[in-house]
Amino acid sequence: MAETAWSVSAYVGAAALRSERRQRPSSARPLAPRARASRHHRTIFISDTHLGTRGCKAELLADFLQHNSCDTLYLVGDIFDGWQIKRWYWTPAQDQVVREVLKKIEHGTRVIYVPGNHDEFLREYVGQTAFGVEVTREAIHETANGKRLLVIHGDQFDGVIGCAKWLAHVGDRAYTLALKLNDGLHAIRRALGLQYWSLSAYLKRVVKNAVEYVSRYEEIVARAAATRGVDGVMCGHIHHAEIKMIGDILYLNDGDWVESCSALVEDASGNLEILRWANAAPQGAANVAPTRRQAALIQA
Repeated sequence: MAETAWSVSAYVGAAALRSERRQRPSSARPLAPRARASRHHRTIFISDTHLGTRGCKAELLADFLQHNSCDTLYLVGDIFDGWQIKRWYWTPAQDQVVREVLKKIEHGTRVIYVPGNHDEFLREYVGQTAFGVEVTREAIHETANGKRLLVIHGDQFDGVIGCAKWLAHVGDRAYTLALKLNDGLHAIRRALGLQYWSLSAYLKRVVKNAVEYVSRYEEIVARAAATRGVDGVMCGHIHHAEIKMIGDILYLNDGDWVESCSALVEDASGNLEILRWANAAPQGAANVAPTRRQAALIQA
């Protein structure tokens, strides 16, 4: 009984790691993206955009895609939100996101789509290519410096998703109620000229169960990757961008586009970096460089 109670409370707290949808566009829309310098990357990894929902920061995502080109683009799951099909929400900005991806394909970018749990309907098309997008259940990516990374969405390691899908939906809706508080707060901050700040991100840092969930998830994913004989694992799902070593495995998570607006990129030398496409970034500064500790891990 105690374990069940922990699972429920952990999921409600951890729902913040998977979704921040259905915000009212009149109050929750981030400020318009500032002018940024364009960059080219060897590889870009993005996930958890949740297109089709109000929470998707589509304007920022389209801006990111416009200013970041790459040789290979990995869409690491939950790109479209099939769970919200009955409350489908589509905007011109979300249209622009799709156009930017197709434009990259036209310019020679290889696009690999690894479906997640919210877009699991696409798993029926694994092994096929549509509009230049390759659909696969998982992938092995080799970096420029020879590291082999297992690319997965990661929902298969979420005990709540795997064992009690109904609980996942209940937790998702419970967390949505909490997100309504963010609407008014963000409207006030905009009126005061303050930068975008996410209440849910703050809650994730202070809610003990959510923090425990992240830690357990990362360790489980890393252990599973170790059994596959790879050097690292690249995943999404929990909406928590990260670069760190767990044992001998390089754990990578590219974050999301409903909250942190982050992606993970690889340069021509194989260095890996988290980009946070926040509206508060200075003009011409498109990224947050890795910390010294992260840089050391990247070279490990």
